Amino acid sequence: MKLSFHGADRDVTGSCHLLECDGHRVLIDCGLYQGTQDNGAKNTDPFGFDPAKVDFVLLTHAHLDHCGRLPLLVKKGFRGEIISTAATRELARLVLLDAAHLQDQEVSRSLHRGGPDQMPQPLFSLHDALNSLDLFRRTVSYGEPLVVAQGVQATFVNAGHILGSASIFLELDEGGRRQRALFSGDLGSATHHVLQGPATPPKTDIVVMETTYGDRMHRPFAASVEELYQAISDTFVRGGNVVIPTFALERAQELLYFLRSGIERGRLSQSMQVFLDSPMAISATEVFEHHLECLDAEVAALLRNGIDPFGLPGLHFVRETSESIALNSIKGGAVIMAGPGMATGGRVIHHLRHNLSRPESSVVFVGYAAVGTLARRIIDGASQVRIFDEDVPVRARICTINGFSAHADQAELLEWHNATGAGRTFLVHGEENIMSVFASKLAGTKIEMPSLNQTFEI
Repeated sequence: MKLSFHGADRDVTGSCHLLECDGHRVLIDCGLYQGTQDNGAKNTDPFGFDPAKVDFVLLTHAHLDHCGRLPLLVKKGFRGEIISTAATRELARLVLLDAAHLQDQEVSRSLHRGGPDQMPQPLFSLHDALNSLDLFRRTVSYGEPLVVAQGVQATFVNAGHILGSASIFLELDEGGRRQRALFSGDLGSATHHVLQGPATPPKTDIVVMETTYGDRMHRPFAASVEELYQAISDTFVRGGNVVIPTFALERAQELLYFLRSGIERGRLSQSMQVFLDSPMAISATEVFEHHLECLDAEVAALLRNGIDPFGLPGLHFVRETSESIALNSIKGGAVIMAGPGMATGGRVIHHLRHNLSRPESSVVFVGYAAVGTLARRIIDGASQVRIFDEDVPVRARICTINGFSAHADQAELLEWHNATGAGRTFLVHGEENIMSVFASKLAGTKIEMPSLNQTFEI
């Protein structure tokens, strides 16, 4: 048995791990590199394995940094089967088709700016994305063992990160030698109120574990909600807008839930106007209503009783580009939620361009921002940033509320790891310095911090 690492190795994006057992090659995730230009360039590098020889992909969840290279995998020869939860399959369809569309848009913009000689080649096409979606042939329910192939049995365990997210437990048998391996995927927090929290993981021999926030604790969740309400109220008093760069999956829905709750509790004005300027987030919100099995009991009960937990009086869904452009004429009193959360492109860039220079406005970050992203530069205190070939001064009030993170913090990661009883631990999906801090907190396990394309005998 072998385990090799082909993404998110001493890095936060591009998750991709290859397991070889009894003649079968099983890939766990195939994610996109995001953040810096160097990271983006890695997407075109060879995978480190032959895609045509991979038999299965087991997908932990539908974030781009875990599923975004699936169309490229297919383009390069993969013809096997992709297995996920039903919710992940629905969300992956939204995410991958949107990614293909955005790449087409970027090619069109480049052609307009510099002509065919400067036109970048898209990583994959809409056709490639559709071909990859055709390979989602089986879905699994949490806790139900599935025979993937002879010698490989998988059980998907709720990871509590986004809708449908899972840790994947593999029971392996090669020539009578048995091994248990657990892939954490991305782990969520038990303190949130829209999704169920992570399930207790099974005991295992080996764990491959994310370390995104392995060096720190999140602010208590209730305090984070209050901080959000205060940021909105203060901004409206100043006469500005609140721009929230928003991840379309889970974060947007959680924010809508607590904005609704804030109005009901009198913490926010009933006349507040909220614009969800993200077609993907709008569609993802509809997917949430199909999968009560993933939701917190209170949220699921609201839906069963015909109450929309994500609806509020002044909510506007913004699908059309022309509607998004029209938001730029609003000078105050609006909460504008737009993606992507790391501000690496998309509609939020336009809203930042029109609000960052205004002292009366606020920009509220509620999630992780990778090194090299526009979000990270603003969070780190840049006095001005470059947007669309224009230097934009940062005069708006910048708020970072990390209690909304969809990732577990250090204490939650340690509790989850301790429950696994793993004798060998592979740390992935984290900045190297953070990973080292987390490693120093572990005891009773052999720790590995794989490098890109490194292979281990298991």
